[in-house]
Amino acid sequence: MLPPAPSPIIASLLVVDDNIVQRIQVVALCRELGIEMIYEAASGAEALELLSLLVLPPDVAIVDLEMPGMDGIELIERLHERRLAIPLIVVSGREAVLIDTVETMARNLGIPVVAGIRKPLSKEALVAALEGWDRERAGPATAADRAALPPIDPGELAAAIASGEIAVHYQPKVDMARGDVCGVEALARWTHPRLGPVGPDRFIEVAEQQGLIHGLTMAVLRQAFGAAARWRADGLHLTLAVNLSPRLLDDPSLVRELSQLLDEHGLDARRVVLEITENSVVDCMGVALGVLARLRLKGFRLSIDDYGTGFSSMQQLARIPFTELKIDRAFVHGAAQRTNLRVILTSALDMSRQLGLMTVAEGIETLPDWQLVRDSGCGVGQGFLVAKAMPADELPRWIEAHEARLRELGTGE
Repeated sequence: MLPPAPSPIIASLLVVDDNIVQRIQVVALCRELGIEMIYEAASGAEALELLSLLVLPPDVAIVDLEMPGMDGIELIERLHERRLAIPLIVVSGREAVLIDTVETMARNLGIPVVAGIRKPLSKEALVAALEGWDRERAGPATAADRAALPPIDPGELAAAIASGEIAVHYQPKVDMARGDVCGVEALARWTHPRLGPVGPDRFIEVAEQQGLIHGLTMAVLRQAFGAAARWRADGLHLTLAVNLSPRLLDDPSLVRELSQLLDEHGLDARRVVLEITENSVVDCMGVALGVLARLRLKGFRLSIDDYGTGFSSMQQLARIPFTELKIDRAFVHGAAQRTNLRVILTSALDMSRQLGLMTVAEGIETLPDWQLVRDSGCGVGQGFLVAKAMPADELPRWIEAHEARLRELGTGE
């Protein structure tokens, strides 16, 4: 049975392909899926001319790469020059690694890419791609988007931290073999009274630059430890992962502070995972290495976060007592369809097993990626397919509902 048709919110679509037979086939598939407004172009130049005449750009563009004159790659570059960030489905009969390269190029130019598909384009592949359209629109802001946002006032952030305005949400982490919830990651959230929701990538950077990161981290830890203590009292025993800024590692008193806070809530350090990003540990020297070693002595688990995005991964694993390797979503999302990502993912998992590290895959957003991560032997997974981050009081109810989904995920049988 085919998956359901894409959301009717996709009102218009542009097909760019010089092969008239293939273009007609794609148009017919789109009409079958309920998309009524479909534009056609036989070349990149024709597509640009058409777009210049439209009052509103199409919701999605399906672009073939191999076309005479202006090919699909040049068309994407021209869309960037004209500031037309139309979500793209890149199609080609060429090798998958070439399609992957073009996807990466487009995203680096600030153009959303819904999917990359090898020809011939099937109805199943098109449905799966269009279903990803809403997820792409709701994705993280680009650097250009963030630059256009109003700046964060450090004084307002300091006041928000002091008044308890910074909330903590929790994203579930599940055992990939059984599917049951084994832990959560604590994530800071701030709803500004004037600006609305402010992403952590914005206010955490300000906190680090303005000397507020210690207060912010302790505020998050107090909330998170309190929630963990309440869950434990209700019989819910979960590991708790918390991000730790590298700015804190040069202070030896951090170990004492964390240990005292842990004792206040009656928690076991072995159930707390401190996540340190791979890039941030490059400069860990002297005092910072001592702090990390002492945290391990106290029983805290250490996770190298965003693994695969840094430049000296092996060196960090060799010199810091990590207990967990967390594979960045860039190597998880879409790995089921992209050979190069799949090779990197499985290689990281193989290495982790040989080093005796727990493995966590983040960014699991599709069932094929879930199945790949599970079948590759990864221990723990998290991502939108499992759940988004949620307030502490919603977690127990979500866990009850999640148990009914285990068969859907191919577990719990």
